[in-house]
Amino acid sequence: MRLGLAGGYAGMGMGEDLLELVQEADRLGYASVWVAEAYGSDSPTVLGWLAAQTEHIGLGAGVMQIPARTPAMTAMTAATLDTLSHGRFLLGLGVSGPQVSEGWHGVRFEDPLGRTREYVEIVRSALRREAVAHDGEHFTLPLPDGPGKSLRLTIHPPRPDLPIYLAAVGPRNLRLAGEVADGWLAIFLSPEHSTDLVATVREGRERAGRGTPEDPMAGFDTVATVPVVVTDDLEAARATVAPYTALYIGGMGSREQNFYNRLARRMGFDEAADTIQDLYLAGRPRDAADAVPMELADATALLGPPERIAERVGRYADAGVTTLSVAPYARTTEERLATLRLMAEVVPG
Repeated sequence: MRLGLAGGYAGMGMGEDLLELVQEADRLGYASVWVAEAYGSDSPTVLGWLAAQTEHIGLGAGVMQIPARTPAMTAMTAATLDTLSHGRFLLGLGVSGPQVSEGWHGVRFEDPLGRTREYVEIVRSALRREAVAHDGEHFTLPLPDGPGKSLRLTIHPPRPDLPIYLAAVGPRNLRLAGEVADGWLAIFLSPEHSTDLVATVREGRERAGRGTPEDPMAGFDTVATVPVVVTDDLEAARATVAPYTALYIGGMGSREQNFYNRLARRMGFDEAADTIQDLYLAGRPRDAADAVPMELADATALLGPPERIAERVGRYADAGVTTLSVAPYARTTEERLATLRLMAEVVPG
């Protein structure tokens, strides 16, 4: 199991000392850093900045939003970043959610799986430097009855087979990730509740004939973002990650359309999911965070003193995680750096 760094958003929380954390992760041998975007900082700009100031670490978009860019623009950006970083870029894609897709980008949140499938096909074709042509339900290239023609990417990226990851939560999207992607970006993954999730990805791999006959998951990278809080006080650790947990389970989406709330339910936390969502949507985020039970926080994060974290980290490898993306929760930069060093000790390369 490799180590990654969940870099979050530039200028927010951990992002304020992002460069220092990434450079230390690079020195420690971390395999990758993953930079997020929602409706603030964008991931490609931050990754280009990091590429110029690091040497070995993989540079992951976690994610680039599908409704924000045409597939051709994403291919151009991916090819440019991979060229400038000498083959270190990792392309993570996600459909975002209906509020962001329709409210921020003005793109209807309909048939997200069909849109994603076509999007990945076009991106891969462009990165292979083929003359891009696509006649699908969501994308038509070139447009018919106009002056457009099939064009070919003018630069030669280091890797025409640049790895593509999908952020996936629901069963159909997990199956799609197995079919069309090289990796899965997982969030709130509980090793004890992940068997059906991994099996669904495997089903997609088998359906597409990927991996090997003996092991359909061969060559597939399961990246789990895991909050890490190093402390002797477990309740303090719970309280540290609870606002993050409550935001996703309670406030990331509408009552009818919240993928993370459904995930909590699939893990058996139905009552907590109801309470957290009710409080969050009522404008009471602090109360929603207080309602996050220890069992849920502990199942989806690494909490406690170093020896407890060392004992529990192997659960992720046993569950099929191949890259543990560490989100170091702490009050100061030095404490976050210490968390990165601890994880490098307990997850040997």
